[in-house]
Order: sequence, then structure tokens, then C-alpha cells
Amino acid sequence: MPDSIRVFAPATVANVVCGFDVLGFAVEQPGDEVLMTLRPDPGVSIRRISGDQGRLPLDADRNTVSASVQMLLRHLGREDVGVDIELHKQMPIGSGLGSSAASTVAGLWAINELLGRPLTALELLPFAMQGEELACGAGHADNVAPALLGGFVLIRSYQPLDVVRLPVPALHCAIVYPEVEVPTRDARRLIRRTVPLQDAVTQWGNVAGLVSGLFLGDTALIGRSMQDVLVEPVRALLIPDFYQLRELALQAGAVGFGISGSGPSVFAFAPDEAAAARIVEQLRRHLAGLGVGSRGYVSAINTRGPKVWG
Repeated sequence: MPDSIRVFAPATVANVVCGFDVLGFAVEQPGDEVLMTLRPDPGVSIRRISGDQGRLPLDADRNTVSASVQMLLRHLGREDVGVDIELHKQMPIGSGLGSSAASTVAGLWAINELLGRPLTALELLPFAMQGEELACGAGHADNVAPALLGGFVLIRSYQPLDVVRLPVPALHCAIVYPEVEVPTRDARRLIRRTVPLQDAVTQWGNVAGLVSGLFLGDTALIGRSMQDVLVEPVRALLIPDFYQLRELALQAGAVGFGISGSGPSVFAFAPDEAAAARIVEQLRRHLAGLGVGSRGYVSAINTRGPKVWG
């Protein structure tokens, strides 16, 4: 077994518009990278973090990567193991793209590989969820599950945990991150705790339609199911010119458009890479006109999850 490993874990789009807390998919880029090295003396330490502008803790008990690795080692009865961790953030923090999930998944994947793969990807999921709880205050799986498993994922149930891999559509993803801050905890506080029955019925129909569209390979059904009457109306208020961005994306050929996770990133499905690039360009130009900086990504859907560099 190697004594050092480098692992990349992908960004993810959670909710997928209508599937609040139950749907998510992974993308090829961006993502985060962890370099993990075994050492003779026991314990887990964070030696270096780059790309975070000094925002993330080096304290092993407070950093999601090291804390989740510690949980896994305790579970396996391997507290004799010592590791040094370098975390390289290659995506913005608080972007709505599963930044903490990607870091946590990369760390868990790395330690699991170094120990000879004692757990499957699915068995790693509860530890990744505990890392999410530390980072965001809620241990949801709609980011960490697709980051671990790749592809498109449905969380059918949290208690007991029941995760279903869905067919991956032959679509590209356009992602734009407006450089405004929308903390996940704050965005979650805006959500209504009770909803009218008619809104619930509409949402159930859209979730069922989206899942059906994935199984049928029906792009038009996927697109018209990407509507959210519960969460998007309040979270859209936190994103600059959200509804104009949606209109521009649809005019540029988007199949569907919505908020990625809790925002502020937005995403669109597109029929091909060229259309996705066109959408990103249009949205970034519009944001620039508002005086808002942004980052854009054009990506296929990641079907494999984390990648080991060696």
C-alpha cells in the first residue's frame, strides 16, 4: 500500500431545483484536492490549506476533513494510524457547490485508500454526512452522496439512510458563481417550515417528473420538471437578478435553470458543451453589467466520484 496519496473530489449541485435535500449530482469541475501522507506516530493533523484565503481552521477537531478522518479511524479501531493532510481548495467556499462536501469526501477517500479500502463508498457516506454537519449545521447527503458515488443521486430516506443512483442524462452543465456571500445556514433559515398542500402537490409532481425524465432519457420532461415553488422563491432574493439570469439562460438554449444548493451559484442543463459555454458567457456578462464579479464552469456530469492521482 502507498504511504501517500492525492485525491480529487468533485463539486456537486444539490437540490436540482425541485429536489430540496433529496437530489444531487456531481460535476467534473471544479472540485477540491487532498494530499494525505501516513506518518509513524498516531494522530491526524492539517499541515497546510491553500486556496481558502485563511478562512478554514487548521485545528484537526474543527476542520471537516480531519474531523471526519478521525471519526473513521475511531470506527475502524485504527487510532494507531497517523496522517498529515494538505487541503487544496480549488473551488470557492460558500458557493453552493458543495465545497465542504468535496473536501470531506476527498479526505475520507484518501484515508480509506491508504488503509486498503476497508469500507465501500456507500459505507463512507455517514462519515461524510457528519463532516457536513460540522461545516453547515446539517448533515444532509445531497452534496456528499454524489461527490462520493458520482452521477445523479436520490436520497429516498434519511432514517434509515437509503440512497439511490439515478440514470445520468446526456447533458452538460453550465455553472456560474456570482461573487456574493450567501451562507448556507442563513439561506436555510429563510425556508418555510409549513407549506400549502397545493404547493406540496406541485413539488411532488415536479420531483417525480424529473426522476422519470432521467429514466426515460426525456430531455423535455427534465426541463419542464425543473420548477420549484417551495424554496427557490425565497432563495432567489439573495442572488443578483436571478430571474433575469434564468431568462437569459433559457434564451441561450438551457434545458432547465436553477439555484445550486443554497446559492449563490446558479446552474443550467444544456444539450452540449458549446451551449453550456454560451450560457456561462451570457450570465457572466450580465452580472458584470451589474458590477458583480463571477466565476464560470462548463462541465459534463461526473459519473465516477473521487479520482486518485497517486
